[in-house]
Amino acid sequence: MPPAYSFVEFTSNPPEEPIRAELFGIERLEQHAESLAVAQHILGKSGKSRSLLPRVHDNGRVLRGGYREIAKAIREERAITPAAEWLVDNFHIVNEQLREIRDDLPPGFYRELPKLADGPLRGYPRVYGIAWAFVAHTDSRFDPDTLRRFVQAYQRVQPLTVGELWAVAITLRVVLVENLRRLTESIVRGRAARQAADALADELLGLSGRPLETAAWALQEFEEGPLVTAFAVQLVQRLRDQDPAVTPALLWLDQRLAAQQTTSDDIVRVEHQRQAAMNVTVRNVIMSMGLMSALDWREFFESVSLVDDMLQADAGYTAMDFATRDSYRHAIEDLARGSNRSELDVAREVIARAAASDLHDGRQDDPGFYLVGGGRRAFELTLGFRTPLARRLIRAYVAGATAGYLGAIAALTLAILTPPLLAAWASGTGPVMLLVLGLVAAFPASDLAIALLNRGVTALLRPGALPRLELRDGVPPQLRTMVVVPTLLTRQAEIEEQIERLEVHYLANSDGDLRFALLSDWADAPAESVPGDEEILATAREGIARLNRRHGVPGDVGERFFLFHRRRLWNEREGTWMGWERKRGKLHELNRLLRGATDTSFLPAGGLPSAVPPGIRYVITLDADTRL
Repeated sequence: MPPAYSFVEFTSNPPEEPIRAELFGIERLEQHAESLAVAQHILGKSGKSRSLLPRVHDNGRVLRGGYREIAKAIREERAITPAAEWLVDNFHIVNEQLREIRDDLPPGFYRELPKLADGPLRGYPRVYGIAWAFVAHTDSRFDPDTLRRFVQAYQRVQPLTVGELWAVAITLRVVLVENLRRLTESIVRGRAARQAADALADELLGLSGRPLETAAWALQEFEEGPLVTAFAVQLVQRLRDQDPAVTPALLWLDQRLAAQQTTSDDIVRVEHQRQAAMNVTVRNVIMSMGLMSALDWREFFESVSLVDDMLQADAGYTAMDFATRDSYRHAIEDLARGSNRSELDVAREVIARAAASDLHDGRQDDPGFYLVGGGRRAFELTLGFRTPLARRLIRAYVAGATAGYLGAIAALTLAILTPPLLAAWASGTGPVMLLVLGLVAAFPASDLAIALLNRGVTALLRPGALPRLELRDGVPPQLRTMVVVPTLLTRQAEIEEQIERLEVHYLANSDGDLRFALLSDWADAPAESVPGDEEILATAREGIARLNRRHGVPGDVGERFFLFHRRRLWNEREGTWMGWERKRGKLHELNRLLRGATDTSFLPAGGLPSAVPPGIRYVITLDADTRL
């Protein structure tokens, strides 16, 4: 009668060893990074690369299968190792990592990463080899500062591209998942081995319900091949200090271990050390995954990017927000790829071009003018940039936008009309009727053509974000800005509502040098002034004064809140007294007032001319129902 266990399930295809090597301190790790940079060589464009995604998908399958096996053991109230408990309790973190890998490693991005030309990771991205070395020599323990120093040490010998630096996070996740997969396989196979050892021990101890005479037959199942460590240790622990009837089995076990050049004491010690190391590594992997999800990788990237470090020589670059800085770096990446020059060469060239500009107007002496602005095409010629065909066609289309757009509509309309007209002609329809049908169908066909063209244009021509300042500490005095809300003074309740909204604008943007103002007119009237005007204006002025008392500008000159109110002027065309040119007129006159004009229609406050804050450089206009 065969035993209730299978030795094959945990001996065939033994699991791969965990990604674990000698543990290095930070100085030794930096030395290893430098030597790694010397040793790694890049695959040429004709070389064959290998994809990581199939292995990642398989890792996910194995991890989910291991999770189900361990969860089943827990439901059956069987003992599990601390490493298995770590995996089950934190499997949601593992699932999140698998999702992020799928989302953050698109095929197009992967193809652009430089690949290794030799070694066991030949054909895989160079940054994957860097991540593998980091994980191996830190025992999967992630520390941002350690990783930063490791990458910086590597780049002292061999600079990494912008794409590679962005890929550090995703490849680290890939390596950690690979390591966890290997550990999970070891956990599951070790549990299967211990179950098989327990089943054999039950046979030998007579606990299986079968006669002891079958023990010798049971041992024959394990005569071929070396004994798995977990199996041998569990069997030793079960049979040690038992009835002499099992002594032949112990002798058999000692002989098998001696043939493997070890002893029962040695193999128990090795297994305990392996379990302890596995517990530590699994814990490190899980904790590293959590820390990586919480890290601001944008800050990490800029701290290790040599291109970013070079661009920071320009003061204007450091003042930009992250999205703008990132657009500059992506432009450098694109230019380097199309000109066979390194990214550092392109960055050095654009900094030199901006510094040499004769027009110090804030445009041509900024690197962005040559990277994402009007100087891009001339800069491409300087670099010998080979513009892709698709981009050349799009640029040509944009250059002749009106003619191209109308021509495309005509061509699409004709393409839509041609098949049905040909079908009608083939069925015997006369020329006059074909002309009538064509004229009738032209209108719906052109509508369809316009819809298709608009959809295609919006898909091909993505809107470009304008370069933007970060203003970390709010608006500085040299960029002092006034936020204005054009409105009509009609009823006191509406005035109070406008005053409250102006206060909300301030409370939502209380940092920096911002001023807030109402630009007001009275409602149109048959005379220059009507009863109730002064009461309404007094309510508005009191509301502004109340805001200044509550949210003044301590230690600064001037006030934070203003009211600019205009008198009525006679409009001959409309035959009424009104604020000149209404909303457009208010803004026009405000700009003149801010530039020193004294002949505007704004009313003086308290007999004095309208006071304006000094140094206003920008005006932001909001509708009354707009939130800032």
